[in-house]
Amino acid sequence: MAKRNRRVGYGLPVVLAIAVHVVALLMTMLRLPDSEPTPSSSSVVQATLVSDVTATDQAQYAQEARARTAQRQAEEAAQAAAEQEAQEAARQAAEQQAQEEAQAEEAGRQAAAAQEEAQAEEAGRQAAAAQAEAAAQRRQQAAEQAAAERAAAEKQQQAAEAKRQAEARARADAEKKRQVEAAAKAEAEKKRQAEEKAKAEAEAKAEAKAEAKAEAKAEAEKKRQAEEKAKAEAEAKAEAEKKRQAEEKAKAEAKAKAEAEKKRQAEEKAKAEAKAKAEAEKKKAAEAAAKKAAAEALNNSIANEQERIANAQQSDQASNSFINLVKRAVEDRWHLPANADNGLVAQVRVRLGPSGELLAASITRSSGNPGFDRSATQAVEAAAPFRELQQLDAGLQRRFRDFNLKFTPGDIQ
Repeated sequence: MAKRNRRVGYGLPVVLAIAVHVVALLMTMLRLPDSEPTPSSSSVVQATLVSDVTATDQAQYAQEARARTAQRQAEEAAQAAAEQEAQEAARQAAEQQAQEEAQAEEAGRQAAAAQEEAQAEEAGRQAAAAQAEAAAQRRQQAAEQAAAERAAAEKQQQAAEAKRQAEARARADAEKKRQVEAAAKAEAEKKRQAEEKAKAEAEAKAEAKAEAKAEAKAEAEKKRQAEEKAKAEAEAKAEAEKKRQAEEKAKAEAKAKAEAEKKRQAEEKAKAEAKAKAEAEKKKAAEAAAKKAAAEALNNSIANEQERIANAQQSDQASNSFINLVKRAVEDRWHLPANADNGLVAQVRVRLGPSGELLAASITRSSGNPGFDRSATQAVEAAAPFRELQQLDAGLQRRFRDFNLKFTPGDIQ
């Protein structure tokens, strides 16, 4: 049988192997779209609580969202890197397989050149079948490995997503609990502040009331002490004046008694002398005694009258002197109102104490002008006390402890 030299055809198996590798790579690179994510309960909770979230919490949520996004991106980047590494490994395996196939083809060509055409062709077919089967096995292994890696990556991603959702739910529950506790705490703080404010106001009112009561009590005590002091001073002055008057009265009585005794003794002496003379010269003495008695009686009457006149003159002088002193003192301190008419007349009753202190100055006859009346009483109050009253006799003192002053725009009487 004639042998024919024929080149072994390896082109078709190589093309088929490359096509299978490309399909496998495309399958590993393609991913089905993820199903629509079901909103988690944490998302619903966050949606219901968004109105209660403060600006600070929103910033924290935004930061956590960015962190989760960065984590997902890192996971996707890691998955893409894993897929890229798998593709690179598959590509390297395909190149190595192609290289091995090229080497095998070169070996086949060399074998075919050495052997007969029929044996070379049969050996080429067997080698191609073996290579195709080996390539198919390698592709299946690569596909299974890629599928296992994708499943592991998807499982890892699902676990990460479940963990993220659980963490989000836990954060939402914790945030809700924190908000409830914060609201309760704020309400308790508000109530406490209101109670403290009410308590402080009540204490302030009580303290103000106590202070006012203490001030009123102190003022009343001060007034009482002042009244008691004034009363004691007045009583002391009255007692001193009473004592002085009693002493002056005792002196006057003793003086009068001494004068009466002296007068009695003189009269008795005169009587004795008259009796002696009468006995010596009965008739003449009797006549002389009668004349002398008449003369003495006349002289006594004249002396008493002269003494009464002198005392009256002294009393009038003292009275006029005290009244003039009072008038001058009041006039010096009297400020006549500018609107006072010349026809105004006001009468002021002045009552003095034993030592000349002013007890009261009251209007007994009004001028009809309140300002004029008030200026009159104020002038008397400003001029008091009138200590000169103590220099008068007891009778004059009693007389001038209660008197009236008549005020006219031009004079005080």
